[in-house]
Amino acid sequence: MSVRLDVDQDTGVAVVTLDRPEKLNAIDLDTARQLTQIWQGLRYDDGVRAVVLTGAGTRAFSTGIDRDAVVPQPGSPYMQDDPLLTIGPKANDLWKPVIAAVEGMACGGAFYLLGECEFIVAGTDAVFFDPHTTYGMVSAYESVLMAQRMPYGEAARMMLTGTAERISARRAHDIGLVSELTDTGAALAAAVACAAVVAGYPPAGVQGTVRALWSATETARTAGFAQAPHLIALGNLPGERQAELFAGRSTSRPRIR
Repeated sequence: MSVRLDVDQDTGVAVVTLDRPEKLNAIDLDTARQLTQIWQGLRYDDGVRAVVLTGAGTRAFSTGIDRDAVVPQPGSPYMQDDPLLTIGPKANDLWKPVIAAVEGMACGGAFYLLGECEFIVAGTDAVFFDPHTTYGMVSAYESVLMAQRMPYGEAARMMLTGTAERISARRAHDIGLVSELTDTGAALAAAVACAAVVAGYPPAGVQGTVRALWSATETARTAGFAQAPHLIALGNLPGERQAELFAGRSTSRPRIR
């Protein structure tokens, strides 16, 4: 299993862990299916009242989709399959609060997950960036989600600068993307402690609040997502050209801000 589910029956807190540390917790098709199954299963587990989402190890929360994953596509330009669209809790109609605990890198497709969490706790070594533009790809769904989680200018800079820059945990905290900053390695414990507090409250009120919060941005997100397939089809370089850019990527260290 590339996703681990651990439930503390005493506190009502479940911890969902992306467990591919050797791949920087990149999401392949099997991992995507497991995430969908876990979120759907948690809808029926009344003993779980709050969830923490994290990645194994301290090198990365997740680096997005596994570049070795082969995603078959329909022949029509009017249809696209994106396996990451169903990996988040909200996409699976789960309205229990989900808190993200981030250590190390969080980039690209990881934003499908972070964008559907209530808030983020991060260790001081966490960094956030989006590599799409560097490799000739449109950052569409990721941009829509992150533009709702941080100031527009900060989201635009992160998406447009690609791999040249990374947002530090400190900067992410300053702009509101991260709600709590911890020592490196301590994000999970802090997120679990917060989740335990929320899990101690009457669940109907908590879940109604989660639904109300999501409704505040749902309309804009839906409209943005409707544009995404067309923008990707128009703007993405062919796969072989993307692979060339990826293979020849610069080894220079990115700027951390």
